[in-house]
Amino acid sequence: MKSLKSWLESIMMDYTLNQELESLIIFIVLFLATVILLLSAVYITRRILYKTVGKIAHTTTNIWDDALANKKVLNAISLILAVIILKISVPLLFEGMDHGLIIAEKLTNIFLVFVVIRIINVTLRVIEEILSQSQIFQEKPLASYFQLLRLIMIIIAIILSFSILMSKSPMYFLGTLGAMTAILLLIFKDTILGFVTSVQITVNDIIRIGDYVEMPKFNAEGDVIALNLTTVKIRNTDKTISTIPTYYLTTESFKNWRGVEESNARRIKRELRISLSSIRFVDAELLNQFKTFNLISNFIEERQSDIERFNEKHDINTEVLINGRRMTNIGVFRKYVRNYLEYHPGIRKDTSVVVRQLSLMNLGYHLKYTVSLLRRFGKNMRLYNPIFLIIYLQQHDFLILKSISDHQAKISNLSTLINSTASLYNFMLRT
Repeated sequence: MKSLKSWLESIMMDYTLNQELESLIIFIVLFLATVILLLSAVYITRRILYKTVGKIAHTTTNIWDDALANKKVLNAISLILAVIILKISVPLLFEGMDHGLIIAEKLTNIFLVFVVIRIINVTLRVIEEILSQSQIFQEKPLASYFQLLRLIMIIIAIILSFSILMSKSPMYFLGTLGAMTAILLLIFKDTILGFVTSVQITVNDIIRIGDYVEMPKFNAEGDVIALNLTTVKIRNTDKTISTIPTYYLTTESFKNWRGVEESNARRIKRELRISLSSIRFVDAELLNQFKTFNLISNFIEERQSDIERFNEKHDINTEVLINGRRMTNIGVFRKYVRNYLEYHPGIRKDTSVVVRQLSLMNLGYHLKYTVSLLRRFGKNMRLYNPIFLIIYLQQHDFLILKSISDHQAKISNLSTLINSTASLYNFMLRT
């Protein structure tokens, strides 16, 4: 570059130009030469790095060098050569211009600071990408911590830039930042709250990427696809994306369905409201019908034998219905529902199946049943519909009250329900 300047000065001596115009022409030529050299050097450096580093990365099985071979990393590294060229060229370009030289050197140093910070930030992105692929960190909110680190790097770059530009110590600006705490807290409120929330999420394992969550306040329900310092992204069931501030994960309630995934089952609770006027004793005709149903035939035989032995032992007059022990249609129905749920292939056998009576209310007899279906919602709904549709069928002796205004629903008989349920159960076993 010095030789180029000497050559230009020797050429200018052949022309009768004033000193200012001569200096301007030399400056413009040297500036253009610096720009051309800068762009050429960066381009050549990038090409060399792409070929050498890329070739080395492809020959190894380590994922670290593959990530470092990323173009963004190599582009950031290639800018170091640009800084070196500027450091050499600036004194020549601004020779004799003391004030311009000082400004140019400061701008070059600021450029160096941002190049170094860019290299650090790109490297942090590479580390984040590698760690996020690890089984240990795959479901952790790593993005939040790396975003905070990159933000700190940018703040450091800004402080150093002002320090260079104003020729003051970085500690001077740190003291100024202390005086501006209230303003900084206001500007970085979401970031600070997001960081605190991220720590709580990690420590308490509140939520992970991939969890299925419900946040009614924001009308969001779906899988968590991103979790960073300021926002959490949820892909809803209709494929729309909901973006929610991260700190709401600790200030607002939400439902996490992770337990459903981990247990490979979904707990279902339903309640039947049955008219008290439809509950009655099982007569001989109905008893004979029940004995033909596979799911309760053994229960009917054993229960009837036990009742007969008890009544004979205590010399009870069975001609009066109120005397002794008898089976009721609600008792048989409860047993049938339990057996039906326990034998159904779509219901977990290692979890409890509960069919029980709730407190009597003015609306009638309440029968509640709880089961665990096989995992996740698509499969659950295919199992749920035929299972509970059969139970809800109103072709039996019980009036199932779906609402207060439903008192006038029709009453059918229990045997029709059991026939329909048994037929469906046998069909499902065959298929």
